[in-house]
Amino acid sequence: MKLETLYPRWWSALVAAAVLGLAGCEPSASADSNPSPQASSAAQAEYQPITVQHALGETTIEQLPRRVVAFDMNDVDSLDQLGVPVAGMPKDYVPHFLASYRDDAGVEDLGAIVRPNLERVYALKPDLILISPVQAQYYDELSEIAPTLHFDWDLLNEQGSYIDIAKDHLLTLGRIFQKQALAREKVAEISAGVERARSVTAGRPETALIVMHNNGAYSSFGIRSRYGFVFDTLGVKPASRNIEPGLHGQPISNEFISAVDPDILYVIDRTAVMERKATLTMATMANPLLQQTQAWKAGRVVFVDAQTWYVTAASVTSLGIIVDEVIQGYRTTPASPGA
Repeated sequence: MKLETLYPRWWSALVAAAVLGLAGCEPSASADSNPSPQASSAAQAEYQPITVQHALGETTIEQLPRRVVAFDMNDVDSLDQLGVPVAGMPKDYVPHFLASYRDDAGVEDLGAIVRPNLERVYALKPDLILISPVQAQYYDELSEIAPTLHFDWDLLNEQGSYIDIAKDHLLTLGRIFQKQALAREKVAEISAGVERARSVTAGRPETALIVMHNNGAYSSFGIRSRYGFVFDTLGVKPASRNIEPGLHGQPISNEFISAVDPDILYVIDRTAVMERKATLTMATMANPLLQQTQAWKAGRVVFVDAQTWYVTAASVTSLGIIVDEVIQGYRTTPASPGA
């Protein structure tokens, strides 16, 4: 089953976190990271309920969560960044930077990202479940097991605030787990990455096309898509403004790429992720039409980290990788003869 086919096809709503009743002094970043057993007990005793509004309803967390289930790899990365243990997660599509969780027998495998194993979730007895739009249809069932929080990161970039939503969600997790200072540090890392990208893209004339490969076919993504933030937030100039809005991108051909003639081509190899095949290279992608594009001639064809772009793309680690790869596109390395 294709991962993206179970994304809801309605417009994504902005995640709005409303936090009630946080009392007392905020802990420092160092205290956030490694609390003592005594401090943990005290924090549990003093924990004030937190209510979070989200696209699927309202979730109240009554106590400091200790057994957390995360179905979205963005949330697994966010929990990792905050030093919060993960009790269970799906292990079918885990990006390389989270491989330690995939290989940890102490982290329960909860089935597929698109189809949670509800029996395993129930047996794990979690006290908080984190889901994304992929698992939205299971929200009611999961909510009967434990408080369930839905993270919708505006997949169509409808509001032009994709990264801001990701940062807000991270801050919400920081409040839930009493890791506010550490969460702010991580948000600052994301902001610094955005500024780093913009310092490269600002004033540059190059245009770029984002292309996804799927078993020999291609689709491209514009400003109103899951990768729209690359254009409107990171400052990359789109090679075409006529790409239709949509979660799955607009089907395109080699002729389209040739006609648009981007200066930079970012290639996301979905097939490599979903079918665990070798990633495309310039040699395996080459054809006469592509070889005539400015991107190909200048060696500005970037085969991005597909696990990061396709499976995550809304967490501290993934956004850092994306920023690095966006910047890589502005470095010129002429293609070798015959490539």
